[in-house]
Amino acid sequence: MSLLRRASDTGAPGAVLDITPEGAGWDWTGLRVLRLAPGEPTTFRTGDSELFVLPLAGSLDVVVGGREFHLRGRESVFSRVTDFCYVGRDSVATLRSEAGAEVALPSSRCEVAFPPAYGAAEDVPVEVRGAGPATRQVANFGVPGVWDNADKLICCELLTPEGNWSSYPPHKHDASEPCRVVNEEIYYYRIRGEGGFGYHTTYTGAEHEAAGLAPIDETHRVRDHDVVLVPHGYHGPCVAAPGYEMYYLNVMAGPGAERELAFCDDPAHGWVRDSWTNQPTDPRCPMTSAAGRRESR
Repeated sequence: MSLLRRASDTGAPGAVLDITPEGAGWDWTGLRVLRLAPGEPTTFRTGDSELFVLPLAGSLDVVVGGREFHLRGRESVFSRVTDFCYVGRDSVATLRSEAGAEVALPSSRCEVAFPPAYGAAEDVPVEVRGAGPATRQVANFGVPGVWDNADKLICCELLTPEGNWSSYPPHKHDASEPCRVVNEEIYYYRIRGEGGFGYHTTYTGAEHEAAGLAPIDETHRVRDHDVVLVPHGYHGPCVAAPGYEMYYLNVMAGPGAERELAFCDDPAHGWVRDSWTNQPTDPRCPMTSAAGRRESR
């Protein structure tokens, strides 16, 4: 079965996307994307999973565990970094947006029940990663060391200028040598511009065969709201077609006792990182901040 999930294939009543661990064929990560009708509350139970409530478009209020959080959202994922909140396992949460909203609920099964918590957009570190045509922006809102109020779940947002490469060099975090951290990963794409698209590649090597992992060799043209699942293997590049900016939400989790982002580059391409030392970063990055859209430097 293909690792690509089109939005039209994964929707559910009230949902743009609904990726469960069972539907993905793995153990940990999931993702729902909901459209909230103006003024109509949506209530759900988290069960054995923890999650983030991440506005993609619009603002909303979240009531959970006797607390209420107002999430000042954004016009779109291409306009600014957003507020968000965390909801732990065994919780009941209600979402309500006065004007309507689109919201992502990246999730992971977990073992420890952490309390609900609010994250301000102004506190989200925005990193410019790479150089030259591999320059991109990373908003590290839910990664270890920035957000530690979570048991398994790791999340970040990436923006790639039109024509640039992201998730490059190709890298892995799986049970093959020499990786020490195993994480399942979801890529949820948004493309700016009518009819826009990009490309995503995932593949395996001899070390994956030695570890008993199934071979993968897939390159997909991704469009707005598409998802690519990464159970294992090298993933990248993610390429934004000229004329179309690319966003993706990374959702990661795995069986390790600690939340970790460690990865291993494909040794055939890891040298590219050293070349960035002598290259300027793309002046279009950073593209956004909590204050809004930034002009190119």
